[in-house]
Amino acid sequence: MRKTGLALGVTAGLFSIVLWIILVFYNPYAASSSKVVAVNTFVMLFLPACLAIISSIMNKKYLMLAAFIWSLPISLYLMLTPGIFSWFIASCIAYFICFLLTFFSKKKRENIH
Repeated sequence: MRKTGLALGVTAGLFSIVLWIILVFYNPYAASSSKVVAVNTFVMLFLPACLAIISSIMNKKYLMLAAFIWSLPISLYLMLTPGIFSWFIASCIAYFICFLLTFFSKKKRENIH
């Protein structure tokens, strides 16, 4: 379960980073990208994705939960928009699933010993 959580966390983080790059630099739905939008989405989407990758590699389950909570509001907002950016919710949900996988795998290991 730990390896699955690691792979899922890293994949979800990278997926979110790629979507953020498309949102800021190659947004097909906006004529021009605002600097304010770039900074806000950097803080609310890019940084939690980096935190998710780091927490997966370091096996820190509560950092993954923090990445989920941090990115949830804007992911829910983007979920309601048309287009590819509604997929940010998928990476957010993957953060939560990764947290659950690491949380329950540690509980299971503690019960065995």
